[in-house]
Order: sequence, then structure tokens, then C-alpha cells
Amino acid sequence: MASESEALTATGYIQHHLQNMTFGKLPAGYHRHNADGTETVLEKATWTLAHTSEEAAAMGFNAVHLDTLGWSLALGILFCFIFGRAAKRASIDKPTGLQSFVELVFEFVNKIVIDTFHYKNRLVGPMALTIFVWVFLMNFMDLVPVDWLPTLAMKISGDDHLFFKVVPTTDPNATLGMAFTVFMLMIIFSVKEKGLLGFIKELTCHPFFAPKKFWYANFFLVPANTLLETVALIAKPISLGLRLFGNLYAGEMIFILIALIFSGMAFSSFTAAGFASFFAGSVNVIYWLFALVVIVMTLWLNLKGKLSSGKAYLLLLIELLFIGGLSLLGGGLAHFGWLVLHVLVITIQALVFTVLTTVYMAMAHAKHDEEH
Repeated sequence: MASESEALTATGYIQHHLQNMTFGKLPAGYHRHNADGTETVLEKATWTLAHTSEEAAAMGFNAVHLDTLGWSLALGILFCFIFGRAAKRASIDKPTGLQSFVELVFEFVNKIVIDTFHYKNRLVGPMALTIFVWVFLMNFMDLVPVDWLPTLAMKISGDDHLFFKVVPTTDPNATLGMAFTVFMLMIIFSVKEKGLLGFIKELTCHPFFAPKKFWYANFFLVPANTLLETVALIAKPISLGLRLFGNLYAGEMIFILIALIFSGMAFSSFTAAGFASFFAGSVNVIYWLFALVVIVMTLWLNLKGKLSSGKAYLLLLIELLFIGGLSLLGGGLAHFGWLVLHVLVITIQALVFTVLTTVYMAMAHAKHDEEH
């Protein structure tokens, strides 16, 4: 049984990994606790990085999460670069592996849009493709070992108290931000397609309405209709954002807990590898780096057309079985098993966000007389 100090330190370890790098203004008079145990009272409001969760809370609404913004922007640029490069070098005669991969993703998302959205809008298709790939890339950061990038960031900055979350979709600010962007587009297209009066009528005259001969009763039904429709409308972006956040946050928490259980580390340090402790006694980062390089090389050879898809699938299966087999000798099996399952989770969550966005766009274009 772990001692009380170990338990507290383990809790601190979890909290450290789940806290964002927050930049904001601490108010004047704030009592700031220093690393040496002393306390400093700020004479004036100060813009700074938060070193504790209490400081992040004291910064209030105007604080920003630099890690979420940075990784979201970087992954968005990566998406544009890869797909733009494939588009510029596209060839009918000699398609490359990258072109085939991009076309596969494009056809997959295009089928979703065709099956779900039956109206004319040139924005919906590109938006669905952007959402699917961008959300998938942000989710994919959850597969990076939980300590590697935060430890690297601390070493580069020289700040042992630096917070650094690398999965943007574990931050509700990111997921709700995307969801409310979809919500604003819903409102814009609803007003554009149905007119302002038509949109207001949709909110006030459904789902309850009186027969034509009792048309005057509709005036009494307007408050109830407005309340129900408004709640249903606002619930769409909230559920869309919180669903993605909740699934990825839970997945990140499980990775952290597995790292704590199997790392064999002293809980007072942040040096455990996120994937596994090889042979259940020591962290062997080189092993996981080698495994990652082998898998990436296989995918790269397939994208370059130097390895057929069938051979690539077989080789990847052998590599994964080999990695999992060696992990069986230590605590890494738990990490490997959750990693394989989580690959499905991050893909499904990106797909769900894309499908629901397309459905909401279709609902914004649809009229109630069409639905009935």
C-alpha cells in the first residue's frame, strides 16, 4: 500500500498532466507562492504563466491556454500542408501513396456528406473534411506517451512547474469552441434558407400547433414552443463539444493511471514513460522509439508506393504482434492494449463529430413542411 506522501504526490502528478499551460493576468494583491516556500504579494496586475491551478483560476475568463492554441494551430497547418502537397502533385498516370491516402480519406468523407446532406452548399463538403482530419489529428496526440513532450518542454524552458497538455481535444475550450462555431453556422444558414421570419416561426410554432379552425390557440402555445425549441437548439453544440471532450479526457486519464501503476518510478518525479515500463522495472524509451520508427517507416514505404497495401498490412500486423509480445514481459501490455483500443476511439470520435456536424447543417437547410 502506498504511503500517504506517495498518494499525494501521485495525485499531484495526475493534476499536473491535466492542467493546461495558462497565460493570463493575476490581479493586484494576489498572494503568489514561490518554489522556495516564500510568498509574494503582487503590487499590480501582472501578465504571467500560471504555475498552479489556483493561479490559473485566479486569472479568470481572459486567460488563454497556450498549449491548446499552439497544438491546434500546428496540427491544422500540418493538415493543410499534407493535403495541399498531395493536391499539387496529384497525377492520374502515376498516383503516389500519399495521393491514394488523401483520396481515400476524401472519398470516405464525401460519402458521408452525400448520404447525409441533400442540399446545395459548397461549404459543407470542405468543412466536413476539415473537421474529420483536424479532429483526428488532435485526438491522435493522445497516443503520444504522456510524459515525453511535457518533460521535453520542461527541459527546454528550464521550468519544473511548467504545465503542457498536448491533446487539444481534452480541453473543453477547444471542443466547445468548434461546437459553437458549428452552432453559429447553423443559425446563419437557417436564416439564409428560411428567412428571418421563417426561422422565428420554426422556433415558436413547433412542435405544438393547433388545427386551423382553432388558429388563435397558437398564441398560447408560443411560450412553450419557444422554450422547448430553444433548449433543443442550444443543447446541440453543448452535447457535440462535451461528447468529444469527455471521451478524450477519459482516455488521457486512463493512460496516466496506467503509467502510474506500471512505471516503477518514484512518484515524486515526472520521468516515467507514458507507454510502458519495459520488464516492469525500468523505463526503456529507446524500445518504444524504435517500435514507433519501424511502424512509421512501414507506412511511409506504403505511401511512397514501394510497398503494396497487402504487404504493408501484413507487416504492420507482425510488427504490432511483436511489440505487444515483448510488452507482455512487462507492464507495457496494459498500455499496448489500451493503445490499440484507443486508436478506434479517436477515429470514431472524429467520425461522430463530422457526421453530427453534417446532420446539423442538413437540419439548418430543411424546412418543417419538407420533414412532414
